[in-house]
Amino acid sequence: LKMFRQFLKGGALLGVSAMAYSGYQTFSPQIENKARGKTRHHDPLQRSKEKSKVSHGSHVEEILLFTGNANIALSQEISDHLGTTLGKAKIGRFTDGECNIQIQENVRGKDIFVIQPTCPPVNDNLMELLLLISCLRRASAKRITAVIPYYGYARQDRKMSSRVPISAADVARLLETIGIDRMIAVDLHCGQIQGFFGPKVPVDNLEGNVVGLDYFVESNLINDLDNLVIVSPDAGGVHRAKLFLEGLSHRGADKVALAMIVKQRAAASQIARMDLVGNVKGKECIIVDDMIDTAGTLCQAAKELKENGASKVYAFATHGLFSGAAFDRIKNSVLEKLVISNTIPLKPDAPREKIQQLSIGVLIAEAIRRVHQKESVSDLWRNHLQSQNIVCIKSQYL
Repeated sequence: LKMFRQFLKGGALLGVSAMAYSGYQTFSPQIENKARGKTRHHDPLQRSKEKSKVSHGSHVEEILLFTGNANIALSQEISDHLGTTLGKAKIGRFTDGECNIQIQENVRGKDIFVIQPTCPPVNDNLMELLLLISCLRRASAKRITAVIPYYGYARQDRKMSSRVPISAADVARLLETIGIDRMIAVDLHCGQIQGFFGPKVPVDNLEGNVVGLDYFVESNLINDLDNLVIVSPDAGGVHRAKLFLEGLSHRGADKVALAMIVKQRAAASQIARMDLVGNVKGKECIIVDDMIDTAGTLCQAAKELKENGASKVYAFATHGLFSGAAFDRIKNSVLEKLVISNTIPLKPDAPREKIQQLSIGVLIAEAIRRVHQKESVSDLWRNHLQSQNIVCIKSQYL
């Protein structure tokens, strides 16, 4: 045993084996430390919440963040959580409207993250993103990750009629061709968009409902979490609503129910009919969706729930586009509160009494940190959704 200890001290064994025999063991959160009678909890976002600097090991390249003009406030927030600053770049327009981009610092051999949601004006922001990536690739950046909090054209993910493009796939091909090595997105409209990128370009799709879960649990909006129903506004969003329900369940709300609204469209943004599947009578409801565009579906769904006996109706969506008459519809709706994240800048004329915007910066920052430091990204959102905390206790064997 003495010789084995000396063998470990000499550094011959690394990783899991060394950890197991150096006096520590890892257990699941369900196992209690009966000897000590306590556990140590781990918050997967803790480093970014504390704004710790990104680690630069001997085999890790220096990190640099750049941003376009789409959402500078979010980009600044992300860089703050990573304990760094945004890279210097000139991003403007020539007199004829063309993009004028110049990187103003050395990026050779560095790990670059370009933060740019392709929100309205979609084509301008997309072109900025493409030219930024091209500029960085030509300047010999070692690795380029496109951080796209909102992926424009995502709803055009398949052919719904003859002679139409699959624009979500075409945007993916543009990004891949221009030279990205990885993409980080938040709540893609549909999961198959990840498959539009080739195997050489991994895609991390972050779960934006993490911020919504914390808000609804910690705020006083919901009177009784056990009298709550999570509602999907369409059949395609049932999985998203189910994840939200499971997140609440892991936070102690074990009696939350699930419902769904089946809608039939007459045309794009025009709903012919809605039918509720599930019981909401006397319940508080949260409609969970990935984005709000014209708010027609949302407001009509809220009305349908009230007509079926719901006491209060709230909504959560990751992306707030708010096109056309969206704000007027929301102001005149039966919604108590609409909660969104800041993946897209909120317009100045938004009805603040009904819309609550939450920051998603710390989640994206931690994802960037983990990609740069070659750590698991899936553990980040899975652990946070399920409140799984790692317990590390002293071994009694050595």
